[in-house]
Amino acid sequence: MAIALETPVPAPAAGLEASPFKDPRSSITAELWNKQVALLMRDYPYDEVMATRVLGQAYAYLLTAMASRGKALGLTPGHIVDIGVHTVILDTVAYADLCDRYNGGAFLHHVPLADMKADGSVMRTAHAIAVMGFEVDLPLWQADAAECGPCHPGSDSH
Repeated sequence: MAIALETPVPAPAAGLEASPFKDPRSSITAELWNKQVALLMRDYPYDEVMATRVLGQAYAYLLTAMASRGKALGLTPGHIVDIGVHTVILDTVAYADLCDRYNGGAFLHHVPLADMKADGSVMRTAHAIAVMGFEVDLPLWQADAAECGPCHPGSDSH
C-alpha cells in the first residue's frame, strides 16, 4: 500500500510565476534580445518560438562557458544551439560587451574543427548548463548530440 504525503505548496503571488532557473535574457537588453531573435528568423527557417529557444540555449551555453573559463572542460554546443551562438558572436559589438561583463574582457574564441567529435561533449555541456542553473531545452541538445561537437577540445574556446 502506497501512502502519499501531502505538503502544501504556497501559491505564487497573483500574476507571477516563479522559475527556479536563471534567465539567459537577463544578461542582455530586451532590445538586443529581440534583434537577435529577428536575425535568427531572418537567416533560418525559424518561427519566433524556435528562434527564442535557440537563442536562449546559446546564451546559456556562452555564459556557462565563460563562467567555466580556465577549467578546460571542452564545452561545446550541438549544431542547433551553435546556430544561436553564431548569431550572438557575429554581432561583434554586443558580443565584446558580453565578454567584458562575463568573461573578464577576454573573448571566448570560436575555434571550429573540420571533423566532428562524437565524444559526448555536447551532452556534458548540457549538463554543465543545468549545473549553472539554466534550464536545458533537451530536445535542442539531443537532436544532434551523437555526431556533433566540432569545437576545439579541452580549451576555453567555442
